[in-house]
Amino acid sequence: MSADLAPEAQDLLRHVVASIVENPDAVSIDVSEDDDTIRFDVSVGDGDMGRVIGKRGRTAHAIRALVRAAAAKDGASVDVEFVD
Repeated sequence: MSADLAPEAQDLLRHVVASIVENPDAVSIDVSEDDDTIRFDVSVGDGDMGRVIGKRGRTAHAIRALVRAAAAKDGASVDVEFVD
């Protein structure tokens, strides 16, 4: 994890996802940057992806909104993807 890219947003993302899943130690966030957008690829343990996505993607949508708001404090634009 690259701590210099949107640190507030990364910390919030890790905290929220780790709070939702059954195995918080399995949460990993890969950070990449292209153009002016920072991309967070979130991986979770087996069986936890459904918890993170939520019904009709509502939980994932809420997580993205929170992280984007935190990234505004960092002066950055972010995109959050949940990967298997």
